[in-house]
Amino acid sequence: MRQLSRALIVVLLIGAIGFDRATAQRSAPPVFYRLSFPELEHHWMQVEVTFSDLAPGPFELRMSRSSPGRYSLHDFAKNVYDVHVFAADRTELETTRPDPYGWSVSGHRGNATVTYKVFGDRVDGTYLAIDTTHAHINMPAAFMWARGLEDRPITILLEQPAGMQWKVATQLHNSGTLSAPNLQYFMDSPIEFGAISLREFEVGSNKFRFAMHHTGTEVELDRLVKDVEKIVKQEGAIFDEYPEYEPGYYTFLADYLPYASGDGMEHRNSTVMTGTATIAGDRMSILDTVAHEFFHCWNVERIRPKSLEPFDFDRANVSGELWLAEGFTQYYGPLALQRAGLVDLASTAATLTGLVEAVSAPGHLVRSAEEMSQMAAFIDGGRTMDTTNWSITNISYYPYGGAIALALDLTLRDRSDGRLSLDDFMRAMWRTYGKPGGSREGYVDRPYTIGDAETTLASVSGDRAFARDFFRRFIQGHDVADYAHLLARAGFVVRKRTPGSAWLGDLRIDAHNGIRVGALIPPTWPVYRSGLEQDDLLQRLDGRPINGEGDISTVLHQHKPGDSVSIVFTDRTGKPATATVTLAENPHVDIVPSESAGGTLTDAQRAFRGQWLGAK
Repeated sequence: MRQLSRALIVVLLIGAIGFDRATAQRSAPPVFYRLSFPELEHHWMQVEVTFSDLAPGPFELRMSRSSPGRYSLHDFAKNVYDVHVFAADRTELETTRPDPYGWSVSGHRGNATVTYKVFGDRVDGTYLAIDTTHAHINMPAAFMWARGLEDRPITILLEQPAGMQWKVATQLHNSGTLSAPNLQYFMDSPIEFGAISLREFEVGSNKFRFAMHHTGTEVELDRLVKDVEKIVKQEGAIFDEYPEYEPGYYTFLADYLPYASGDGMEHRNSTVMTGTATIAGDRMSILDTVAHEFFHCWNVERIRPKSLEPFDFDRANVSGELWLAEGFTQYYGPLALQRAGLVDLASTAATLTGLVEAVSAPGHLVRSAEEMSQMAAFIDGGRTMDTTNWSITNISYYPYGGAIALALDLTLRDRSDGRLSLDDFMRAMWRTYGKPGGSREGYVDRPYTIGDAETTLASVSGDRAFARDFFRRFIQGHDVADYAHLLARAGFVVRKRTPGSAWLGDLRIDAHNGIRVGALIPPTWPVYRSGLEQDDLLQRLDGRPINGEGDISTVLHQHKPGDSVSIVFTDRTGKPATATVTLAENPHVDIVPSESAGGTLTDAQRAFRGQWLGAK
């Protein structure tokens, strides 16, 4: 008991010291950033940052290696140059580089001002973009920070470029000065500074802003924002309320330009949406991004996995819960569009087809949903130089998790005769883990684990054994739900896309240097056992010379599942091979409404479908 008490005292003392340091930081002078844009056409900005009341000894400056909402590494220091550090009397201080992402500064005597340039020319949710029309700023891509000062408040000044009258949109607090209470909030608060059009609307007492930088008209924007409001209302109905947005509103930051990259990136009180789409030409693409990203203001920004809290700017967070954080959001985005009346039933059926096809891909036999989530550090915007076999061993946790959400939603509805749904599960997760919020802005005090999610499902369903079995089979196992059974009750049919057609696999052919196999061969394809593999030269199938994909289709049309055909090829080392392939039935499916497949929708199916897909 004495040893335990001493250990407890040590823990309490350490906690008290940490608390005192954090409190001292919050009362210290703010870190101050000043941004200027001397040469917009050359895509760089000048940054000046001042740190005051520094502790004696060297302090370390950092550029982030990762960015909130993007789960891989990006090493933003690569775009920083012309770095100088000055003492209060403008004497330049010596810096050293402890690693490629940091600068160590000594001799500062308590105050230091850092100046540097940073280049950026990519309009998306991760990077920095500067041009003559705007400054599109993702914070980790632009700002140095000081280790040990993470709890200090931050202020930022944007200098107007010469001859411009740019507007600013951001989730940063704005009381005449842009500010953030700490580094976590600051780094999660992108800025759009430029020629933007701003619209505002309210749902109850909740305020929303839509800031658009685009090439369209004001009338087009007005109509788009009316549809955005419909999505906001339908997603709010799922949770019965909106989060408390700390600046007093939620902001959509939209950049749709001919040179933008397609992206959507969630933040605590805002989202960044980018792409080449125009409102006139592809409004549904924009609305689809709106529906996905806005759902994140509950799911992941506040209903947050413990593995992502707090976000680590020096390395990639590893999370096994992205099937829920991202995948369930992938499911709810299109569902909100359907409930808002913005898409028709055929469009929703096509979305469901995509989810079911994705979860049935070969990768589900190799990695579980949890393991696929843990691959995010490599696949979420990361790049590899070497060849990988991810195409046959991994499935994106976005559609994979979306398919799990579909299965769980329909299972809950089916086993409760419509009394329970995935909406109930998400509300329970919100009330337990999201709504309690954080003692500091930018933080979540009650993040969840996979075990917590399972416990919540047990509570919502009233059946612990069901929850354990679902997680064992579909989250941590490799099973695929019986979607044909689950969808039938809602009046949808899962049918073979080309019933009775022969299939040897979805061969991709590269004809640039002979007729070569252009992608890896999964072990679930009939042709796998022949030994054919990527880069091999395909010569004959069933005796027919192969000069393109059309020749393969011709052979398959002459056969039925169960037939055997010969295949002749040369592997990439030049070794010839001949084998026999037993053809299977093409496994690909489509999901269609029963009434489109020649069936009749029953009253029970109509009621079930209405509860699921109807407006809330």
